[in-house]
Amino acid sequence: MILLNTQIIDIGVNLMHRSFQQDRDEVVARAEKQGIYPLILTGTSLRNSMDASRYASRSKGKLYATAGIHPHDAKSCDESTIKKLRELASLPHVVAIGECGLDYNRDFSPRDIQRKWFIEQISLATELQLPLFLHERDAHLDFVSILKGHRQKINRAVVHCFTGTSKELDTYLEMDFHIGITGWICDERRGKHLRELVKKIPLNRLMIETDAPFLTPRDLKEKPVDGRNEPMYLRHILHAVAQCMGLSPEEVASATTKTAQEFFNV
Repeated sequence: MILLNTQIIDIGVNLMHRSFQQDRDEVVARAEKQGIYPLILTGTSLRNSMDASRYASRSKGKLYATAGIHPHDAKSCDESTIKKLRELASLPHVVAIGECGLDYNRDFSPRDIQRKWFIEQISLATELQLPLFLHERDAHLDFVSILKGHRQKINRAVVHCFTGTSKELDTYLEMDFHIGITGWICDERRGKHLRELVKKIPLNRLMIETDAPFLTPRDLKEKPVDGRNEPMYLRHILHAVAQCMGLSPEEVASATTKTAQEFFNV
C-alpha cells in the first residue's frame, strides 16, 4: 500500500468495543502513525457514549466522540436518557448525536420503541444544532419519513456506513445529507454495487470510515490474524474509493478530510 502524507479522518470507530480492551492506546497510535487522525469515536448506548467521551477527553484534538443510542439499544432508554445525552453533548469533544436511527434487520428493539427514541435524538440534535450520525438497515421508508418530518430543523446529518441502493442514495443526496463509506466497498461480493454508486457522491458530501472493529476490508493483502478491523486500515479504504471515483488518493484524502472537519467542526 502506498503511504501518503495527507491526513485523513476516520469518522466512525467503535473504539470502546471489548475487542480493543487490551490495546486501545496502541490502536490509536498505529492510526496516527499512518496519518489517520482525529478519530471520531462512535457512541452506541448511554454507557458506551460515556466511555467514549471519557476516553476522547484524554487526547484533545486527536479524539472526538459522538453521543447516542443505537436502535439495537433503544429498548434500554428511559425518561432520563435524553437528559444524560444532553449533558454529554455539552462537552467540547462530543461532536454529534448518534449513532441513532432504525434497524429492522435484527429488531433487537421493538420497532415502535426504535422510532420513539430516534425521534427524541433528532429533536435533541436540532435543539443543540449538532450533526446527526445516522444508522439505517432494512428500514429506509420509515427512516426517511421520520427525517423528512424534521428536515427543516436538522443542522447536518451523515448516513453512516451507507450500503444501500442507487435510489436510496439519491434520496439522501436530495435531502442534503452526507454519506459515510466503509470497507464494504472492498468486498467483491456484497459491495460491488457501491463501487459504481460512490461515483455519484459529491466530494463535499463524502466521508470515509472503518466502523472498526467491524467490516475489515475483505481484500487486504495482509489480513489481521484475529479478523479485527482498526483505524489504520482507513488508508486502504481511501485507495479503493479513489480508484472507483477515478481520482487520486491525495485528492480524495484532502476532500474527505476537509468535509469531515467542516461537518464535525473539528
